[in-house]
Parts: sequence; C-alpha cells; structure tokens
Amino acid sequence: MAKFGLSQAVRRVEDPRLLKGNGRYTDDIAVPGQLHAVVLRSPHAHARIESIDTSAATALPGVHAVLTGQDWMAEGLGEIPCAIPLKNRDGSPRANTPRYGLAVDRVRHVGDGVALIVAESVQAARDAAEAVMVDYDVLPACTDLATATGPGQPQVWETAPNNICFDWATGDEAATNALFGQAAHVTKLTVVNNRIIVNSMEGRAALAEYDPATERFTLHAGTQGSWLVKDILANSVFHLPPEKFRVITPDVGGGFGMKLYMYAEYALCCWAARKLGRPVKWASERMEAFQSDTQGRANLTEGELALDKDGKFLALRTKNYADMGGYLSTFAPFIPCGAGTKVLASVYGFQAIYANVLGVLTNTVPVDAYRGAGRPESNYLVERLIDAAAREIGMDRIELRRRNMVPSSAMPHKTPVGQTYDSGEFALVLDKALEKSDWAGFEARRAEAAARGKRRGIGMAYYLEATGGDASERAAMRFAPDGMLDVLVGTQSTGQGHETAYAMITGHQLGIPVEKIRVLQGDSDGLPSGGGTGGARSLYSEGAALLATTASVIEKGKQAAAEALEASPADIEFTGGRFAIAGTDRDIGILELAAKQLERASKGETVTLLDAAEVAAIPAHTFPNGCHIAEVEVDPDTGHTEIARYIVVDDVGHALNPLIVRGQVHGGVAQGIGQAVMERTAYDKETGQLISASLNDYALPRANDLPDIEVELVEIPCETNALGVKGAGEAGAVGSPPAVMNALVDALAPVGVTHLDMPATPEVVWKAVSMARAA
Repeated sequence: MAKFGLSQAVRRVEDPRLLKGNGRYTDDIAVPGQLHAVVLRSPHAHARIESIDTSAATALPGVHAVLTGQDWMAEGLGEIPCAIPLKNRDGSPRANTPRYGLAVDRVRHVGDGVALIVAESVQAARDAAEAVMVDYDVLPACTDLATATGPGQPQVWETAPNNICFDWATGDEAATNALFGQAAHVTKLTVVNNRIIVNSMEGRAALAEYDPATERFTLHAGTQGSWLVKDILANSVFHLPPEKFRVITPDVGGGFGMKLYMYAEYALCCWAARKLGRPVKWASERMEAFQSDTQGRANLTEGELALDKDGKFLALRTKNYADMGGYLSTFAPFIPCGAGTKVLASVYGFQAIYANVLGVLTNTVPVDAYRGAGRPESNYLVERLIDAAAREIGMDRIELRRRNMVPSSAMPHKTPVGQTYDSGEFALVLDKALEKSDWAGFEARRAEAAARGKRRGIGMAYYLEATGGDASERAAMRFAPDGMLDVLVGTQSTGQGHETAYAMITGHQLGIPVEKIRVLQGDSDGLPSGGGTGGARSLYSEGAALLATTASVIEKGKQAAAEALEASPADIEFTGGRFAIAGTDRDIGILELAAKQLERASKGETVTLLDAAEVAAIPAHTFPNGCHIAEVEVDPDTGHTEIARYIVVDDVGHALNPLIVRGQVHGGVAQGIGQAVMERTAYDKETGQLISASLNDYALPRANDLPDIEVELVEIPCETNALGVKGAGEAGAVGSPPAVMNALVDALAPVGVTHLDMPATPEVVWKAVSMARAA
C-alpha cells in the first residue's frame, strides 16, 4: 500500500486518546468561579402556569438566582426558532409554535422547562428546585399520534386546529391518480415508525461565560456544529452581532442528529452568566434527557402501490402523519417532508409519486432528526409495501424488486420527486447480497428450525439514502511552529472517525504522514463558518473543502519553494510531499519548507507562508444504497426473536477507510434493530406521562441482542464529487428496520401473521401468533 494512500483500513487516530480516558467532553470542563444550573421541569404534559413562587427557593443557602419565563420575556429575549419556513399545500404558511428559554404561560409536554435555578453547587440547585412552588391548572393532554387529529382531541396549540401544524405535499397528484386508475393491482399498507429516544452515550451539557469588558459570550456545548448554535443565539435569542458569541464544541460522545440543534439550556446558561457575572454550567441527567432531548421517528404512514399486470410499479401514493411533539424543533418539518420524501422512489422506476405529509402536534417531547432523518421512515414504507404486494399478486419478492430496479444504463436517472441519481448498480448489489446470504439455501434452514419448534424467516430490504446539508463547506490549513499541520474543519465529529478520515485525505494530497496532521474542529472562532455534521454529509462536503485547500497549499508552496531554492515558481514541481526544481536534484520537503518560512517570517522577513483556507461549493448530494438481509428465528410459544444472521452489501461509493465504513454500518444496523424489535417510547394516554422514562423501562439493544453483522462493500464511485464518496454514516439505520420486519413476517406468515408493527417485542409477537392461531 502507498504510504499516503487512501482506501486503506487505517485504525482511528483518535481512539487511543478516547479509549484511555483522555477525551475532553463538555462536562469535563471546569472554570474558576463557575456556578451550577438545574432546570425545573414540568411534571404535567399540558397545563396552564397560574403562578410561580420562587421566594423560598431564592432564600436557600448558595442560591444565586431562580429565573422564569416571565423574566425571560421581561428582558426582551427572543424565540428559539424553528428554522424551516414550510408552506402548506394551499400556499399558506405553517403554524408557528413560539418557544422561549422557559415556558411562559403554558407547558406542553412532561419535561418542559419552567424555571432555571443557579447555585454554588448542583445539590444546592436541586434543593432549591424542590422549593419552587408552581401552581398548575392541569389540562387534557394529547399524546397519541393515531388519534391526535380526530374530533374532540385536546388542542396543543390554538393556532393549529385539529393539531395539524402543516399540510404539505410533493409530486404530481393528477398523474399519480391517473396511474392508480389504470392499475391492475393496488396494494395498501399502513405502517408505524415508532418514536425513538436517542440515548447518546454522553448527555448534553453546557458551560457559558460572559466577559463584560468585551460584552462577549463563550459557550462550551456538545453540538454537531458550533456555527448553527452561535447564529441562533446571536440573531434570534439575544439580538446581538454574531461576533459577540464564541461556541466551542470539544469531544462529543454520540449525536445521531439529536445534538444538532439549538437547545434552551444553551441560551439559559448564557443568559444566567451575563446576569450573575459568573460562569454557569448545566449537565443533563439520563432521566432528564428522556424528557428534554429531541426524539426521533414517530410517524404513521398510509401507503398505496399501483402495479400493472406484469408487476411493474406504476405509482406510489403516501399520506404521512408525522408527530412533531409539543413544539417545532429546529429542523423538524424538514425531516418528513424535504428529507423523507426525496427517497420515496428508492431504486425503483416509478412513473409518478404523490406524497402528503401532515405535521401533527402532541403533548410530547419534540421530534427532529434521528440517524437517517426521514429516509429510514420512507424506505421502511416502500420495502414493506413491496413485500406485501408480492404476497398479494403471488410473485417472488426478489423478482418483483429486480424487475422494477432502475438499471445502471439509465444513469443519470431523475425520479418523480425531482432527485437525480448519478450512479448505481442496484441489481449487482442485490445479487451479491443474495449470494452472500445463501438465500437459495434458506428453505433447508427453515425446515431445520421447524423441526426444533421454531419459526425461521428471511427478509430483505433494498435501501436508498440521500445525503444532505449545506451547499458549501470550509477548511483551513495552518503550519504550526511545533512542526504539525493544523487542519481546521467546519464539520463536527460525534464519534464517526473524522480526525482519521480528514488526516488521510490531507496526508494523501500533501504527502504528509498522518501522525503529523492535527485536525481541529468545533471552535466557531477557528473558521468564520461551517455546515456542521448531519445528513451523512461530512466526508463528501468537508472532503471537497480539503481538496480545495490542499490545492491552495501546494500553489503557495511552489512560490515558497521558489523563494527558498532561488528558482522561478514556474520551474517548481510537487510530488510525494516534496517541492523540486524540475530537472534537478534540488528539492525540499513540505514540512521542512513550512518550518523555514515560519522561521524567516518570525525574523521579520517577507515570505510566502503555506497556510491556506478555501470554501468548496457542494452542487449535488449523494445517494448511498445497498441491500440488507436479515434471518430471524422466532419461538412462537414465547414470542422471543433471535436475529440469527445479518448481511449488508453496501454501495457507499469510494470507501476512503473501509474499517471506519464498516464500523459506521455496524452502529446504524444496531440502532435499526433496536427500533425494530426493542425500543418503545410510551406515553400514558390519560395523563400524558412518559412511562418509558428511564433505562429501566426503555430497552436498548445490548451486545447479546445483536448478531455478527457481515458487511461487504461494492464501490460504485459517485460522479458528483472528486473523492467519489457517497456517505456511510446513516445507511445502516436506513436498511435494517424493514429487513428485520420483513424477515419476521416471513417467519410468521405460515401461521397466518401477515403484518407486524415495530417494535416487535416478544409480547407483540406472541399476541400476533396467538390471535392468528385463534382465527
């Protein structure tokens, strides 16, 4: 392998630091004089705040302030906004759900913030929180998505009748309806994407400082991009110039979309730090996170698939009820609309698609992006529909998919929802997955399981992902006095291995060993802007910025080498990390050259430094795709499901580091399996209480719940970016739920079970089998 080559399974350079406990997370940071904050949260899902008496709490030892929503409003602080200005089908704007740092006159979910207590210690703040007297007028709550839009339901916001905050659509309704009228067969299916509690390993935290001399805030927080938080704090909350804020994100222990947003606690800590003249720190507890971190999925979708007499797909029609919770989070409307619908065509040749999305408000924790962000929900519907259609028309489910896949000869392919696929070998990937899983030999395994009293099933899902994010990205490179190259990036790692990937790209382009490259991220003062991490955008967007910046470094290096070697810049060549005068043996390494130029500059000489910064335009996004095959074994007497084997064949384009890619796929599959068979967010329909409010009541997958996840990569380079990459961070979570659920239905179909909704817990499976047997 080339010393500076890509496509190598390089172990992550950040792992030794993190695994030895040398990571630096937000809660690790302490500054002199810091105070501690606790948020008093509503115990009710829906209630009017009649009054708040803070006198007893304020009088307690060590308490510096007890702040309420009325205090927020009195100081003229602004909203924490939803950033998506969505239009309804009729052209009217979506409903707004104004949200401030603390609830002002009404709480709209259990965990809604009511007061901020700041004290010398966390314990003192907790004691004071218990002394705050809140007089609530408890109101009826609406927590069930399936009934939330029906008559007589409690209204979460008066400005959103029937709890519908937007009614949005995309596609050609007339063409779709016409094709349904011509169809030889129509399959209808309603599926549930269960609500997910994100459960990142590291809880959210914030530490805010305020310098009265410069009137400038510094906020440390675990985000997925410092610049978004900075801009919302400045423009929406405090109404100050952005340069008055510095947001620093250190190491982050998992994000999955949930840490992308502007949270109230970040603004509250800044506000309290300015009021009290001392740093203020807040750190979430796990149960608090269940009530205040954005949650995921929470969709109920009606789907219809129209086919002709030969099993060719004509059209797809969907109606999605998307739970938004009690408030519209930062990107919430975009997730089921712009993000989810753009993959409805998947890898299939539909002639028309029409999708209607209703944003539904409930008295629950707000819902926003969760790994995959809309694309898992849409892929789940399509792949479940195809299996159902195959059963109804009596066609093999693999054959039905195969005859409807877009062939590679049709690339670039434009879908009915306006996306253009630049590349893809869908049939090839499918064939490799069938071969790897020994699909042809499955019936023998089914028979062997039946002999042991078990029901074995096999299921597959072909998924298509669509990456997203900002239309540009930024990078900067600075040669440091200690001999290292500092690479500043506008994305944020939350565990994906960015430090390794970016060092590999930079080292490959500049011929610098990875160990001499230092990747810096998360400081909004380091770069003027950055798009952050989300939508599996990091490698193709930041990678483009790195390529542009290394090109600038090389051009500056040629000028600098000409100065150092006393030659014309036109005679300087660069290869393998060295600048040389063409046709001679006179050369100099890039790190040596950078050090010489720095030294000369320190002596006051006018020299060309190699430092560079560039912004790369991202004109098109990418479409990772692949095939997941799950094999399950069910005990019909207990409902227990074992995932006996799990196969993934992925096309993520050029795999820059296959080791990291496989790790990302493993993590995504684990989360998808958790959603499919274990994770259930439960609210009491009468009181609105969150009854799965801790890890005692909410089941996350553990090591012994998961199979060995076998991953094979088929590299079909993307043609819309120079690296040929398509994105891998979210793909595993997109394909796994439908693969597992299709396998479960295949296992139970012989006893009469033709549909299950997630999560297929042992109780759910046992009840389905019992009802089918009794029918």
